[in-house]
Amino acid sequence: MKTVRENLLYLFLTAVVVVGGYAFLRYSYRVMDQAPFTQEIVLIILGTVATVLITAMLLNKQTEVELKKEQSIKFIELKSDIYMDFISHIEQIILEKSVTEEDHVRLQFLTHKLAMVASPAVLEQYQQFLQVFNRSTRDESLDKQEGDAISSALALLTVKIRQDLVGELDAEGIYDMSTISRQVIDNARESSHG
Repeated sequence: MKTVRENLLYLFLTAVVVVGGYAFLRYSYRVMDQAPFTQEIVLIILGTVATVLITAMLLNKQTEVELKKEQSIKFIELKSDIYMDFISHIEQIILEKSVTEEDHVRLQFLTHKLAMVASPAVLEQYQQFLQVFNRSTRDESLDKQEGDAISSALALLTVKIRQDLVGELDAEGIYDMSTISRQVIDNARESSHG
């Protein structure tokens, strides 16, 4: 709301300056009617003022676009770091074949981090992953079957994470989302049987 007011104020001030400047230069142009050389100087000043105003507006817009782009890049980096941290944590749990109270606490905090950055589709799939994870880790140890169940649920979650991070790029590519999803799930299934 504040930026809208500021933009309106700047717009109003710019309009006042442009209209006032135009009126002054128009008046000066009429007063200098007898000396054509002076009229040319007034026209040069008018052209310079117009050029400066247009350049300033373009630079402001370019700066705004650059800031938005930089914020977007930082947000994607943050998302990526949280997603990778989560996957690394699940990897550690599966490798250790046991789940400690510390692992559950770390997962709770990762859940909060995901809530801040993940898309709604990722959050929905994450809830399904947690259901599988909690069922598989009730006895605090993991056998091969429970590890495979967690890995399969993680593969489905990974598909949603991929869509969240690079979905637009995938949409532009030669493969559709269902093909990519199938491939990710098939890869996870194949790696768990290897």
